[in-house]
Amino acid sequence: MADDVQTMNGTSVTSLVSGIIDDAQRLMSQQLKLFRSEIQHDMARTREASFMLAIGLGIGFIGGIVLIFSLAHLLNWAFPTFPLWACYGVIGLVVAALGGGLAYTGKKQFDSFNPLPDESLQALQENVQWLTKAPK
Repeated sequence: MADDVQTMNGTSVTSLVSGIIDDAQRLMSQQLKLFRSEIQHDMARTREASFMLAIGLGIGFIGGIVLIFSLAHLLNWAFPTFPLWACYGVIGLVVAALGGGLAYTGKKQFDSFNPLPDESLQALQENVQWLTKAPK
């Protein structure tokens, strides 16, 4: 009788401990799934922001080339006293400012979110600490 420890419902202490361990394992599994899901979501946002940044820089570069040639010659035609190189310089500054604005917008998109899932990582660390703590 002394080695058969039971609670009021008739369940043994070992089955209760076993249930707690099963619940802890299930909790860890669920938190790992949540952690993986948050990483995938953040990676998708990172890809989207990278794509927008690359498109902005690419358009700025191509637009800069076209505008430099066409607008520099137009400016030289409108103001014949300006040398052609000065016209290229003026138009180049305008195009560089446009590309810089697009790059800045892409950078702001990167800064608007944290690619690491902070909340899930913190909860996972707490559970690992709780499970590895030695009972006193």
